[in-house]
Amino acid sequence: TVQLVESGGGSVQAGGSLRLSCEAYGYSYSSRSYCMGWFRQVPGKEREGVAVIDYYGITTYADSVKGRFTISQGNAKNTLYLQMNSLKPEDTAMYYCAADERGCVVTGLTRFNYRGSGTQVTVSP
Repeated sequence: TVQLVESGGGSVQAGGSLRLSCEAYGYSYSSRSYCMGWFRQVPGKEREGVAVIDYYGITTYADSVKGRFTISQGNAKNTLYLQMNSLKPEDTAMYYCAADERGCVVTGLTRFNYRGSGTQVTVSP
């Protein structure tokens, strides 16, 4: 059973920074086709992809976060991070860690088989 556990959310003023972390358990990240990422969702709105990273460390970002957010992995690849800088009120959402073994070409930014329970990020003006 794959389990993804997020942490690091919170409240911050616009222009501030937060770092989200995700621990992955039971996930086969040794596969060269794995993909891990973050997406976010606001109640009543569709899921919005944020960023993904693949086995080779290749990253893809949503246009809305390019230049402000950075996705990375720990050395053991069982930890995923999202460094969020220059936060804006429109970044307010529940952020989910996600994973999939089909590769980032298949998942894009939102279509993952596994996800965590989420961590709330709130950015005030």
